[in-house]
Amino acid sequence: MSVKPHEIVERTLELSRADGCVVIANETSTANLRWAGNALTTNGVTRGRTLTVVATVDGAEGAASGVVSRSAVTAEELEPLVRAAEAAARDAGPAEDAQPLVETRPASPGFADSPAETSSEVFAAFAPALGEAFAAARAGGRELYGFASHEVVSSYLGTSGGLRLRHDQPSGTLELNAKSPDMTRSAWAGRATRDFTDVDPAAIDAELARRLRWAERKVDLPAGRYETLLPPTAVADLLIYQLWSSSARDAAEGRTVFSKPGGGTRVGDTLSELPLTLRSDPHEPGLEAAPFVIAHSSGDDASVFDNGLPLPATDWIRDGVLKHLVTTRHSAGLTGLPLAPGIDNLVLDAGGTRSLEEMVASTDRGLLLTCLWYIREVDPATLLLTGLTRDGVYLVEGGEVVGEVNNFRFNESPVSLLSRATEAGRTEPTLPREWGDYFTRAAMPALRIPDFNMSSVSKGV
Repeated sequence: MSVKPHEIVERTLELSRADGCVVIANETSTANLRWAGNALTTNGVTRGRTLTVVATVDGAEGAASGVVSRSAVTAEELEPLVRAAEAAARDAGPAEDAQPLVETRPASPGFADSPAETSSEVFAAFAPALGEAFAAARAGGRELYGFASHEVVSSYLGTSGGLRLRHDQPSGTLELNAKSPDMTRSAWAGRATRDFTDVDPAAIDAELARRLRWAERKVDLPAGRYETLLPPTAVADLLIYQLWSSSARDAAEGRTVFSKPGGGTRVGDTLSELPLTLRSDPHEPGLEAAPFVIAHSSGDDASVFDNGLPLPATDWIRDGVLKHLVTTRHSAGLTGLPLAPGIDNLVLDAGGTRSLEEMVASTDRGLLLTCLWYIREVDPATLLLTGLTRDGVYLVEGGEVVGEVNNFRFNESPVSLLSRATEAGRTEPTLPREWGDYFTRAAMPALRIPDFNMSSVSKGV
């Protein structure tokens, strides 16, 4: 009989000889489907376990920490793992981010229960509907490619100070590509979901069929600045990167777009004239995330000493004004800013009610993007990013899509885009195309940018 995760946590803590110990056991269960040419190709279910041990050792100059993580850990391997973490702590110098371990509070309900799991049953309604979409695509002369993945991670966190916390995180993604038989036209759509009960393959296929029809007419455009409608998935990719770049310490040290000239940070500055609110909340309906810190390593925006710290709802931007940057307890003390750890979801809302289709209908001439990819940072001081458009850039004239244009490389800063946006649509859940492997819980509106910088023509698809 296998050892339960909470027993692994307890045994590991019992083995510890360090002054402090944090144990994180992650139990992961996944199920997936893949398809190509309107037919399923593979499916599978996997399970895995990862154990992270953080040992802290007090010294005359402060506490040191050592972190060791291993996959597929058995009960017999626990003691060598603990000793390795303790040795790493003794060999390390005092940890700059050292803080007392988080105070104990009542254990999470179900801490001693078995981990949550997924299985192929999560696709019980989705798979037949996908089969119907295959038939419709075949009849319509298009081919569908893609995959669906569902993962459940049960995280068990225990500390020598008495914390016993647990969080079960389901995450599902669907990516669907439709292609013309000659492979000259391609359209993409993605969805994020907790359980696949809210995913409609027929509706997504119909959306892709419409985009393939748009692409029957080709229009070549040069590089330049264009009025551009960014769909929610593209907005999510840009603002997730902005969130990842919003370390308060980096800003206070003058290294980022959130640094104030002459010193300090831009907290309190107006970033947009639109009433934009960018926020994270572990209890956001449909986007629920861990309500406490789970940190496997330390850095400028996370600290292993903060493991178990409760996560309140946080407004990063409120009504266009920068309110918070990401802080640990250590960096909050350094910068004098409020404590605001990172949270694993992100919502942008400006009170807009119009759909992307309605925004297209009110566009005289502009571009409609599908998604962005290969996003890379060019300049941290301005958060200038570059990347490529993919799977369809469409020309809008007189409120209608009149054809597909070539792909572009873009050069833009999400902070600058927020300052120049003239309209935000209705906020809706979305799947980031570029960062979907790392960050799936997002809700964004479409944004209208009057002068989006398409810096060069790309031959990519």
